[in-house]
Amino acid sequence: MIVRSEKSAKNENCRKNGRRNADEVPGKVKQMIIGAQLYTVRKKCDTLEGLDNTLRICSEMGYRAVQLSGICAYEAGWMKEKLEKYGLEAPITHTPLKRIVEETDKVIEEHKIFGAGYVGLGSVPDFKNSGCNMELLDSCFESLAPAIEKIRDAGLKFMYHNHNMEFSKTADGTTVLDYIAAKYPASDMGITLDVYWVTAGGGDPAQWLEKLAGRVDCIHFKDMVYSGADQATRMAPVGRGNLNYPAILNSCRKAGVKYAFVEQDHCYDEDAYDCLRVSLENLRALGAKD
Repeated sequence: MIVRSEKSAKNENCRKNGRRNADEVPGKVKQMIIGAQLYTVRKKCDTLEGLDNTLRICSEMGYRAVQLSGICAYEAGWMKEKLEKYGLEAPITHTPLKRIVEETDKVIEEHKIFGAGYVGLGSVPDFKNSGCNMELLDSCFESLAPAIEKIRDAGLKFMYHNHNMEFSKTADGTTVLDYIAAKYPASDMGITLDVYWVTAGGGDPAQWLEKLAGRVDCIHFKDMVYSGADQATRMAPVGRGNLNYPAILNSCRKAGVKYAFVEQDHCYDEDAYDCLRVSLENLRALGAKD
């Protein structure tokens, strides 16, 4: 029989609930962990074999964490085994709204099996296509309310991820993201702040990190560059664009960000693995050590 110390048991419990160490004080982060958002390499993760291979590659690159999003179906026990094999953690997912609402207990159970402390929602379905219809958004969050409460009571946290449309203005002049954040306290809902989409919506990532300090446990990193070929902005690996990452990293430290996930929705003619590798190398060069 394996006997664990009381501290070891506490640390295991903390990992299951989104904290890395029993000695951590909420909001005081020893070091932000850099992870890979698997949505970046989703085309390579459409089978279990491909997903297994991708987890191995991310670990070999030097990533310590992954976000589970946009990948093939998997069993929670299988994921736990693979994460342990490759020395990774998966603290957050992007889970379909329908599952969060209709299969809340099962979603919570799965997250606890592979040690994820955060249940993430990528966006409000059809909100952008509706022209940012606030009634649709309210209906979505009304359906989520019981699930958010269950997730909180289970020791996990619901996380909402922004795009650019959350920076449209409501009737009273505030942004949609302000409106969403006001619906729940930080103890019930966090914001997975995507710095690219903040910028695309006309916002300042550093300012929003300060504004949302205490509820941005997880963040998404990618860069923005102008493409002459597209005559429009493009996503780029961190360090190959124009976002002010020294300021963003400094604001992350002040805001208590625990996990920064490199996500590049579109890699264009570059290999997605190479984009993940370049972003990690450039973040290390900027002083992001985990």
